[in-house]
Amino acid sequence: MIRETLARFNRMLVPFFAVLGFSIQCLAQPIVLPPGQACAEFGITIDIMPPDHRVERTFYDKNGNAVRYLSAGKGNKLVFANSATGFTLTVKTGGSVEQKTPNPDGTETWVTTGHELVVLFPTDTPPGPATTLYIGRLVFTLDPTTFTFLGIRSFTGKSIDICAALAA
Repeated sequence: MIRETLARFNRMLVPFFAVLGFSIQCLAQPIVLPPGQACAEFGITIDIMPPDHRVERTFYDKNGNAVRYLSAGKGNKLVFANSATGFTLTVKTGGSVEQKTPNPDGTETWVTTGHELVVLFPTDTPPGPATTLYIGRLVFTLDPTTFTFLGIRSFTGKSIDICAALAA
């Protein structure tokens, strides 16, 4: 179930993964993650409200193979809720640009600028649970077949630990 949730989250948020950061589509239902998956001590609900407009484009080589994916535009409104206490945190992001490039080994390298939400699960590298909003330039690797986060290559900017903010 968690992998299905992650797969759905991956496809919806960051074309994020952002984890999951993944193309933003309107989610009919919030994403509900149990304790130990996105935050260690409590479950969280993530409600993603996308803007009206984003630009998405896939670039192809001369043989018709996708070589880069681009998604850019206004930011989402994100509402996080601590399932144990009901405490909520609302974040209106300022927008983002995500570029995804396939690697020869089948993984993908993501380069994102702006606001990018990353949810790390216990099976990711580094292992979660962790939920972080990155604001700046983030470069990470993802296995698109297993939806496994394989690590941050670089990051400049600031980050917000969503779990710590929800625990307050």
